[in-house]
Amino acid sequence: MERRVVITGMGIWSCLGTDIESVKEALYNGKSGIGLDTERIGYGYRSGLCGMVEKPVITKKDLDRHTRAGMSEEAEYAYMASRQALDMAQVDKEYLSRNEVGCIFGNDSSAKPVVESSKIMDEKHDTQMLGYGLVFQSMNSTVNMNLCTIFGLRGVNFTISAACASGSHSIGIGYMLIKQGLQDMILCGGAQETNYYSMASFDALRAFSVRMDEPTKASRPFDKDRDGLIPSGGAAALMLEEYEHAKARGANILGEVVGYGFSSNGGGISQPSDEGCFIAMTRALNDAGMTPDDIDYVNAHATSTPQGDWYEAKALARLFEGKHALISSTKSMTGHECWMAGASEIVYSLIMMRHNFVAPNINLEHPDEYADRLNITPKTVDTTVNTVLSNSFGFGGTNSALIIKSIQ
Repeated sequence: MERRVVITGMGIWSCLGTDIESVKEALYNGKSGIGLDTERIGYGYRSGLCGMVEKPVITKKDLDRHTRAGMSEEAEYAYMASRQALDMAQVDKEYLSRNEVGCIFGNDSSAKPVVESSKIMDEKHDTQMLGYGLVFQSMNSTVNMNLCTIFGLRGVNFTISAACASGSHSIGIGYMLIKQGLQDMILCGGAQETNYYSMASFDALRAFSVRMDEPTKASRPFDKDRDGLIPSGGAAALMLEEYEHAKARGANILGEVVGYGFSSNGGGISQPSDEGCFIAMTRALNDAGMTPDDIDYVNAHATSTPQGDWYEAKALARLFEGKHALISSTKSMTGHECWMAGASEIVYSLIMMRHNFVAPNINLEHPDEYADRLNITPKTVDTTVNTVLSNSFGFGGTNSALIIKSIQ
């Protein structure tokens, strides 16, 4: 028999809040975390819109100076989210010293330390001026290497770099490893830096909304008047664990991962595909032994881009038109959390599942052609949520879909 995979802890550090309770309140009340960063305009951005993420305060009481020097911005976010997840899972230092726990995080860039290193070299022309920490901050694996060092994690240890599906794939791969008996516990998640260095190239593609007069109304997934995404970030962490292992140690089970689907579009590097979306969702449903009728809520990838939302809505309509599943994109409130989004949206979905509501797709005033055929809710709905399908797609045509369900 294949082993069951459950979630026993979760943590979040996002523009909606820096703990589960504050994020729950924001989701339920449809409160946007998007604001205007004037520094971006001064730096040369077309759009200064972004998710306003609180900077973590990590002192010597938390970590020594040597450790902090090697932490990138996204590693700091991930550390804060992971502390929450470990606490909720009732996993302390003593437990970690006696047991093997793995770590798989999604992260696909670390721009700020690379830019800072380049500036120092251009000015000083001396590698000795780069200091100790920049090499560890600048690597894509910066999150994993820091978390495994800080918490003493001795299981599987690698980073998933898959654009905006990174966080989702990290959970999917963690789920597969536990299911196959290769690990009992894996800390999974995603992290995304929010500094303005990290998103200039996206702004160059004219991917961002320029609705700067009303920041909280700028992210408009599935709406005809959407004009682009809003960059955001932070980190989300989840403790995945084998079901019998969790029961044996008396852990509180938050939900179960039951399906993972993936695909690649095989087309243009930035071209979305309804067929790729459809294949990933269908594969996740087949893995879970479910049909669209079994899904109560779909957390859509929908980022508020003209093309991406349209293609996803087209794929969703093939599966969910005429079905009871409610659909929303939490990116209407968070903006696009990029490498962390696939993980944070599982946290958001678990919060909804545990508190019996579906968060709204705010700013949806005029649904486009395919969105109009779906049960996309612009308002919070108080309802029982037992099963969730969460979509994540990224540049290069990478697609991921996860299904989680409640434990009855």
